[in-house]
Amino acid sequence: MIHSLSGGIIADYENLVYVFVLLQSGVKAWYISPFPFVKPGDAVQVPARGSSERGEVLRVEHVTKQTAPYPVNRTLEIECIL
Repeated sequence: MIHSLSGGIIADYENLVYVFVLLQSGVKAWYISPFPFVKPGDAVQVPARGSSERGEVLRVEHVTKQTAPYPVNRTLEIECIL
């Protein structure tokens, strides 16, 4: 993370693992994975509509906050790999 002289953050290049998940309900959504070894085809448990739901990872993207496919501050994390 780089800070400006005035105290603000210029850029944050933290690496993130984004996963595109197909939920059992048929909804597709992006999630952040705290597990770097997640891969397409993995079954995961994710937060959805106030509870947890099972889903399948369709796609994995290694990104930074600047290149994330969905805003980082609005992206939930997967709970576990099943």
